[in-house]
Amino acid sequence: MKDSILILDFGSQYTQLIARKIRELGVFSEIYPCFIDINKIKQISPKGIILSGGPLSVYGEGAPSISKELLNLGIPILGICYGAQLIAYIMGGEVKKAKKHEYGKALVQVKNHKDLFFSLPDKFHCWMSHGDLIKKLNPDKFDILASTENSKYASFKVKDKKIYGVQFHPEVSHTEYGLQILSNFVFKICDCFANWNMKDFIEESVKRIRRTVSRYNVICALSGGVDSSVAATLVHQAVGNKLKCVFVNNGLLRKGEPQQVLRVFRKKMGLNVMYVNASNRFLEKLKGVFDPEEKRKIIGEEFIRVFEEASKKFRNVKFLVQGTLYPDLIESQSAFGSPTSRIKTHHNVGGLPQKMRFKLIEPLKYLFKDEVRKLGAILGLPKEIVFRHPFPGPGLGVRVIGEVTKEKLKILREADSILQEEMQKNGLIEKLWQGFCILLPVKTVGVMGDKRTYEYPCVIRMVTSSDGMTADWARVDYKFLEKVSSRIINEVEGINRVLYDISTKPPSTIEWE
Repeated sequence: MKDSILILDFGSQYTQLIARKIRELGVFSEIYPCFIDINKIKQISPKGIILSGGPLSVYGEGAPSISKELLNLGIPILGICYGAQLIAYIMGGEVKKAKKHEYGKALVQVKNHKDLFFSLPDKFHCWMSHGDLIKKLNPDKFDILASTENSKYASFKVKDKKIYGVQFHPEVSHTEYGLQILSNFVFKICDCFANWNMKDFIEESVKRIRRTVSRYNVICALSGGVDSSVAATLVHQAVGNKLKCVFVNNGLLRKGEPQQVLRVFRKKMGLNVMYVNASNRFLEKLKGVFDPEEKRKIIGEEFIRVFEEASKKFRNVKFLVQGTLYPDLIESQSAFGSPTSRIKTHHNVGGLPQKMRFKLIEPLKYLFKDEVRKLGAILGLPKEIVFRHPFPGPGLGVRVIGEVTKEKLKILREADSILQEEMQKNGLIEKLWQGFCILLPVKTVGVMGDKRTYEYPCVIRMVTSSDGMTADWARVDYKFLEKVSSRIINEVEGINRVLYDISTKPPSTIEWE
């Protein structure tokens, strides 16, 4: 039996990130809905329990809660954000709406370095994301471990129990020493042993896929990105020639992308890939559509219809492989039946039609991008695939803001091609999480050759991140931005203004739609 940490999901956007961090420490972790039966927890017998954050207020009507019995099982518990507030609230503390919300970085002052904050400095920056605060705790029941300017009870411990709470999010990369805090909980407090790794994941996935597929054939929605590429390689390892890959040109790809994808997968990886050019079909469906949610759903359904038609050329096809990742799931819907707030519909999750001929195989759906890259390297994928920047399934359809037309796509392709070329020249592809261009649905006045122009503005978006759940805008050199801007304005007909997006995630998302 592997030591494990059980994570109860109260609807946080970061729940799977907690699990990822625990697995990064070499300890197996599982996520269950917050309303899991107490007897099921006893059956699992975890070494520790983590209560996630969530979008609701613990004092609100219908707010998810836990049984008091959970706090008396003798299993170490760590409450994060909503989870911390819930522990305080159940044990008689006062939780109220904060006069001043905390979103972003805050300075933590550690008051007790024993256990949870062992080996940490007296002060460090953490990541906050909450509108409620713990206002009062009974000093006879709780010890204060850390505070911030706005949160007196930024961290606490229940006296005589291994029950802890933190108001901030140690699981996100922007919290300094966040991994050390989780490590202290997992190893120092829960006494876990590190005995789980990515090779275990591959072995377990291959067995599960082989058992699921049985005698049937499988087609894979291959896009050329790292997600679908790793998914295809993993499934191929499980079922061999039963896997049939299909690459669809939906007319929303970047400049030269169809040729590059086919070259890599046919020549370098030796996979048999069917090419389907459905450009006109997708663009016709998107005519007159402005709403981003509607665009994603149209693209998602049309992909499925194209794959259904392509599958008729193969016999006995029952399954469709997709490179869905966990961020896709948690931004589209709750993956575990919990009260997660939907951010946007991803074409391969919430955008899928209700009726399909296929059953889905999504071997990566509980992994993050950095884990998938590690998996790809272990599976032997080419470096140019493993470190490729994320590209949304709807492609340029969600980077042309508003209605998608051939004219706008041509303009955006040329601008983005210049950015990609300059990032490659300056060694930014592997340094950044993502870099791309967006075309706005407005026009601005400019002057070129002493003549008035009235053309589109282009936005450059470049971010740093480790997992895509949080992101910061990249502080790239001004000379780089100057050169890219100059090239786009001078070389791309239809653009007369270039802007740089300096928003973080949250509150913004990485993509604009």
